Amino acid sequence: MSQSLPSGRLAAGLAGLLLAATACNQQPASGDATASTASATMPSDSAQAYATAAPAATPLGKTPDGTAVQLFTLQNVHGLKATISTLGGTLTSLLVPDKNGKLGDVVLGFDDLAGYTSDLYVHENPYFGALIGRYGNRIKAGKFTLDGKTYSLPLNNAPNSLHGGTTGYNRRVWTATPGTSAAGPTLTLRYHSPDGEQGYPGTLDVQVVYTLTETDALRLVYAATTDKPTVLNLTQHTYFNLNYGHNQDILGHELTLKADRFTPVDNTLIPTGVRQAVAGTPMDFRQPHAIGERIKQVPGAAPGGYDHNWVLADAMRPQPELAATVHEPVSGRTMDVYTDQPGIQFYSGNFLKGNLKGKGGVAYPQHYGFCLETQHFPDSPNVPKFPSTVLRPGETFHSVTEYRFGVRK
Repeated sequence: MSQSLPSGRLAAGLAGLLLAATACNQQPASGDATASTASATMPSDSAQAYATAAPAATPLGKTPDGTAVQLFTLQNVHGLKATISTLGGTLTSLLVPDKNGKLGDVVLGFDDLAGYTSDLYVHENPYFGALIGRYGNRIKAGKFTLDGKTYSLPLNNAPNSLHGGTTGYNRRVWTATPGTSAAGPTLTLRYHSPDGEQGYPGTLDVQVVYTLTETDALRLVYAATTDKPTVLNLTQHTYFNLNYGHNQDILGHELTLKADRFTPVDNTLIPTGVRQAVAGTPMDFRQPHAIGERIKQVPGAAPGGYDHNWVLADAMRPQPELAATVHEPVSGRTMDVYTDQPGIQFYSGNFLKGNLKGKGGVAYPQHYGFCLETQHFPDSPNVPKFPSTVLRPGETFHSVTEYRFGVRK
């Protein structure tokens, strides 16, 4: 899971690593599998020239404990906009054009900070747009053993632990530094996670860099170091709807997953430990399928739908590769997901109930958004044959995921 770097500490020497990462994910060449997807630029008759600038900061308010929260806006040369809150590093909105060049928001969330701090939201905790840690996804029974010692975690998704526990990184206020790069405007977020937080060992320094590239992609570069052996699985939990505000669900979105295996789960959504072939099952998205086409046939998921990990590789890859493509036929919008992670969790918004009202007071019912969370496999600390999620002192975890937007007319 980790790459050893000489510095061993995040603050001491990741600048060059992250700078290199901003250049490692260029748009596909003409021979790439996604070359037919056009760049999501504004049409020539309405295009505007936007100067690349450091993201602007806006005070968003304070959390219930009085911590100030800021909102940063990244805008690229084509007018695409991403807004990110320091509460949870949350992507609160993402404006990308449709096939007619009209900008539209494609992510679920709220209009103000109150939505993300309300008692109902905290109770339901759907993790809209948030950075997830220390361990994304589920750990069975909230326990794992590392180097002969057993650690206990909060059972916030009984009988298991989910997304880092009761107060994961999605509930923390991150330190933000806006900037620019050759690729586009950036926002660097940092969080210092103390030893024992939510039961996890080791003091962890985490850094996530968001870049809204001039080639119409939202890139995330993750980095982390620790002073004790620990487990780590960082991811991002945005709910997408590529025709948000028009479609009432995402069941008509067409999904392709570049995976021939998945990890089946038990009735608490913990992987059984095997890698099963997708062939002949409703988990086979090697060719495009509408999300709703076979959703009622999905095994082992409650209350009905996809919430599974697909196997992209058996270990971290040396560079990001195409993992998934989504096409929304009405708007024409497309999204390609590139990652170096070995797995991707496709979640079809099964647990949305309609009781949370988002932007503009719109209720979010079941299947109103989908997530594609790049990751290591769920419960990996308890399954030795899964790719390791152990991070040790002297190592630096590094990973890149990119969401590339385009249109098909």
